[in-house]
Amino acid sequence: MTVYIDVANNKQAIEKLEEILLQLNGVERALVDIDDGEVKITFSEKELSHEAILSTISRNGFDILP
Repeated sequence: MTVYIDVANNKQAIEKLEEILLQLNGVERALVDIDDGEVKITFSEKELSHEAILSTISRNGFDILP
């Protein structure tokens, strides 16, 4: 799954987001590209839905870009 977020090149925010995502049951890997805000998430669809991941990102103050 790939989403784009507005992180304004903030390294601390990116590390926080990666940590939050990795704490979700079912997330195997979460990588954020600081240059373009691309977030690549590898997860088990049996344990977690796309909507739950997007909701978690939004709830933690990150704006998801279209």
